[in-house]
Amino acid sequence: MKKLWWLIPCLMIVLALGLVGCAQGGGQQIISVPAQQNTGIWVTGRGETTAVPDIATLSLGIEAQGSTVAEAQSQAAVAMDKVMQALKDNGIDKKDIQTQQYSIYPITTWDKDENREEIIGYRVTNLVVAKIRKVDKVGAVIDAVAKAGGDYTRIQGISFTVDDPAPYYEEARNKAVQDAENKAKQFASLTGIKLGKPTYISEGAVYLPVTSKAYLSEGAAPAPETPISPGELKITINVQIVYGIA
Repeated sequence: MKKLWWLIPCLMIVLALGLVGCAQGGGQQIISVPAQQNTGIWVTGRGETTAVPDIATLSLGIEAQGSTVAEAQSQAAVAMDKVMQALKDNGIDKKDIQTQQYSIYPITTWDKDENREEIIGYRVTNLVVAKIRKVDKVGAVIDAVAKAGGDYTRIQGISFTVDDPAPYYEEARNKAVQDAENKAKQFASLTGIKLGKPTYISEGAVYLPVTSKAYLSEGAAPAPETPISPGELKITINVQIVYGIA
């Protein structure tokens, strides 16, 4: 009897199923089989729209060198104060300027006679990111910054975006869902089945900003009225929808 103890739970389960079947009428047992996850019509939809940028983000700053840390810092501070004033004079709000990098590094050379590395000076780099809310003023801002910072000026890059992308996402999403529905209807027509309601929806969004970069080497300055073209942004949304079969 001890070896058959494991049969007791099995007998109880069988008895319970039998009682349920009797309670549902005529002693007939009803077993429901869950639907398989891969049933239905699986389709993907793609929607695209374009937007004209209304925000430009400019990465800029200064780089100074000196024989001592104090000398390099002093040169950098003076130049950066002029750059910040130039940004302010061109309508850039203080809240739209954020420090991105501040570093102090030694400048070294190799002494062959002594067979060792020797520090010959120090370099200070101070970079900020400025958000320009009037895209048509980007060129003027670059020119003003280059003039204010002089040979210390460093401009690392420009990127463009829109302040409120929500309406463009909505438009792209509508197109993506319509694209998926059209594909599902075509599959249903080709296979002779009736299309049911959506049972699953998944979205993946891709936001592709147009980015252009400009670099100023030491001692260089841009020509007056620097031309900047923001271009267009392409916003793409992909959706996956599963339709039931009616």
